[in-house]
Amino acid sequence: MAPASPLPMDPIAEAKRQWIAHGWADAADAMAAFSSVMRTHQIMYSRVDAVLKPLGLSYARLELLRLLSFTRDGALPMASASARLQVHPTSVTSVVDRLERDALVRREAHPSDGRATLVVLTDAGRELVEKATAVLNADVFASPGIPAADLQTMTAILARFRRESGDFTDPVPYPDPL
Repeated sequence: MAPASPLPMDPIAEAKRQWIAHGWADAADAMAAFSSVMRTHQIMYSRVDAVLKPLGLSYARLELLRLLSFTRDGALPMASASARLQVHPTSVTSVVDRLERDALVRREAHPSDGRATLVVLTDAGRELVEKATAVLNADVFASPGIPAADLQTMTAILARFRRESGDFTDPVPYPDPL
């Protein structure tokens, strides 16, 4: 969350200066980068939250609804939702509980796997996720405060970091058709 008025100096730049002054120059750039990403996350998250909160959604709830809306049938096994959202199954269960309470999703038995439960998007859930996405696109993503070329560079740098940290692997390319 951004302060009510801007600070008179950049506290991360000051922390970097202090890092260097205390003999940690070799780690100062990384400390500043990590601190900047974490602070940026707070600012970005508060912008998204301000748009979603009036709709009764959190970003976690929106992510699950959006994921379901991208599927052919509006349904996924709970375990698949957990894997795709990269969150613990307990977190998905908690989000599904709240969405189900609001009649935005429902649980169904998996048709071929007796151990699995599907989470299914309801018509009300589909309507809300479309509305929320439109508002989020208009109020946040269309004017993020970062030039388009910088967004692409930033995304590429962060993707490389995530891949090298073991967050994902590049997909195996499909062979050319015969």
